Amino acid sequence: MDVVRQWIEIPVEDGTTMAAYCARPAGDFSPVGVIVAHELFGVNPGIRSVVDEIAAAGHLVVAPEFYHRDAETGRYLSRDDAGRDEGFALLHRMSRVGAIADVRAAAAVLLERYEVRETAMVGFSAGGHLAYLAAATLPISRTAVLYGGWLPTTDIPLSRPEPTLELTPGIRGELLFLVGERDFLIDSGQRDKISAALRAAGARHEIVAYPEVQHAFFWPDTPAFDQDARDDAMKRILVLLSR
Repeated sequence: MDVVRQWIEIPVEDGTTMAAYCARPAGDFSPVGVIVAHELFGVNPGIRSVVDEIAAAGHLVVAPEFYHRDAETGRYLSRDDAGRDEGFALLHRMSRVGAIADVRAAAAVLLERYEVRETAMVGFSAGGHLAYLAAATLPISRTAVLYGGWLPTTDIPLSRPEPTLELTPGIRGELLFLVGERDFLIDSGQRDKISAALRAAGARHEIVAYPEVQHAFFWPDTPAFDQDARDDAMKRILVLLSR
């Protein structure tokens, strides 16, 4: 399917403007619009490729620059120690209030400018945490969280004042959590806590833990890349979005 790509600007309620990479089918698109939440490194070529892939499956998709208050438009970080250090510095400047406002603004663009009927989210690592937070606080109909870290802790501002996991009862849509069993950030104890919270809240959910798979398994440019897990994850994401 042919895909139309462009950058758009999204006004946020605090008076800031957030750039977002946007892709959609050349013709009609699904009534389910999708927000992709980037990992530590920003809206890099890997994130844009995911936006394109989901758009080619029939959806209107945006990937906002959630660091927009602290980084110049278009900036993304290298996947190395320097990029990781800068990414953590930017992540620790993201507030929960600001991040929720950003997702709310992106959803408003999907619903009002493009007239989709539902908003979904797909998030990776730190963006997976943000996707979980948005699912618990906003009317998001379907959420795919890929190895979202720090959910049971207060280690990052997105998970304060109370751990984001404690907001699980607010989830009203369906949630898919994808993680590797050898993820250094999300061990079996954390996976058990996430599963217990989702069950206790009565949330519609599925947790998939891939054996022998590590954190960041989705990206070909990482040592953790696992083609089979990546293919299965994308298949599950597209099924979730199509329901």
